[in-house]
Amino acid sequence: MDIKLIKKLIVLMQKSEMTEFKYRDDDFYISLKKEQLQVISSVQSKSAIEKEEEIKKPSKEKELIEIKSPMVGTFYCSPSPGAPPYVEQGQDVKKGDVLCIVEAMKVMNEIEAEFPCIIKKVMVKDAQRVEYGTTLFLVKKA
Repeated sequence: MDIKLIKKLIVLMQKSEMTEFKYRDDDFYISLKKEQLQVISSVQSKSAIEKEEEIKKPSKEKELIEIKSPMVGTFYCSPSPGAPPYVEQGQDVKKGDVLCIVEAMKVMNEIEAEFPCIIKKVMVKDAQRVEYGTTLFLVKKA
């Protein structure tokens, strides 16, 4: 892959709502991530902002954390049809373990665990279309 193509990918990513892009072939790997900025309208009342923050926090009662899709695409639970899933309900997962694949624009993006956890529930079905922010898994920190 040449540097011009990489620069084009960076520009496209900056202009899009995509937050993460990974590409891998036999001898090349690139991973691009951008941080999201949240803009809160000054018209919102304080209580509206507090309610929004409560929704984002994991429920203290259940202590579950949502792992969400970082992009629009198709969810795959295994590396290939007929192969066992990367993770199953009740499984302990280490930081960096692959949880699933989200295919976007013919690119297979591996979604990895950002922390050690236990898979409490898989929220989507194999080959299901997902939107940005769709909850893929409910997990509990290990």
